[in-house]
Amino acid sequence: MNFDINAIKTPYYIVDEKLLINNLEILKSVADRAGCKILLAQKAFSMFSLYPLIGKYLNGTTASGLFEAKLGHEEMGGETHVFSTAYLEDEFDEILNICDHIVFNSFSQWEKYKSKAIKTTKQFGIRINPEHSTQSHGIYDPCSNGSRLGVTLKSFSPELLEGISGLHFHTLCEQNIDDLISTIDAVEEKFGRYLYQMQWVNFGGGHHITRDDYDKEELIECIKKFKQKYDVAVYLEPGEAVALNTGFLVAIVLDIVNNDIDNAILDTSAACHMPDVLEMPYRPNIISAGEPDEKKYTYRLGGPTCLAGDIIGDYSFDEELKIGDKLIFCDMAIYSMVKNNTFNGMNLPSIAIAKSSGEVKLIKSFGYSDFKSRLS
Repeated sequence: MNFDINAIKTPYYIVDEKLLINNLEILKSVADRAGCKILLAQKAFSMFSLYPLIGKYLNGTTASGLFEAKLGHEEMGGETHVFSTAYLEDEFDEILNICDHIVFNSFSQWEKYKSKAIKTTKQFGIRINPEHSTQSHGIYDPCSNGSRLGVTLKSFSPELLEGISGLHFHTLCEQNIDDLISTIDAVEEKFGRYLYQMQWVNFGGGHHITRDDYDKEELIECIKKFKQKYDVAVYLEPGEAVALNTGFLVAIVLDIVNNDIDNAILDTSAACHMPDVLEMPYRPNIISAGEPDEKKYTYRLGGPTCLAGDIIGDYSFDEELKIGDKLIFCDMAIYSMVKNNTFNGMNLPSIAIAKSSGEVKLIKSFGYSDFKSRLS
């Protein structure tokens, strides 16, 4: 982190351009060496002011619906892919117009739109569900019992594959290559006979490729082996890996309240500005802070909303916190800007970039009109 934290009024998100470029170089190296294509999954990171930079390294974007697809198409270009659990009839023509790959969640959706789809030169795929869970977070497990995501082998309809050129699976969340390999084994066991009919296979997202301990060499070999065996193009669509550990959220201490423990009230909110802290849940790192009681002074950090559970977590510090102190939360580029909200009339944090030169560039700030325009 090499920027002036006082350059912008808190709270604000800031993405470090140097750190982002480092991630992008890793991803491009993997893509080049493996002979695959890597797309930005916008559901994790949609800071489109950085799309021209990201587009120099990645092959395009993937979306979960029309609005994300339009954003990627307009702001980055390259390939535009989309997957949706179900497409809206009044949006499908526009999706068909701007997207290169359109993936369907069921054969019934494919049958609904097939006559219109096959009149184009676009590529169409089916999302499969290998029924192979590799994670403990049920809310993020597409392979859990009763999942609505992807076609299981029992529901697979090979007689309806005409016009389908690819298969897509997405089962991972913040995971390493071992879980991808076991997932591919499950995919091959259940759907291997159909892979030979395909032109491409999309391995989905959840690959933490830019994490230090990720086995990139094994990933490259895995992709090469799969491509050779089935003679297909391979796509990966990570979201977190693109902006992992590149962003920060800077906040200020508004007050200290004691009720058996010391509560530090900040001008940022878990519920509004970092929802995954409550949803995942997880405890974000803060620069120079430790675990509870690890350092001399421990505080429970919370937001200014009326929600009793708007708690970020318990942290310890070497010095007593004072009103006006600034705290820097780490890894705040992903699933923050895309999920934040204005509950209680909370203003949204500003968005900034720490340029490679060290300059802090304000991209956008928000106000009352942004809150009001979301209501009626």
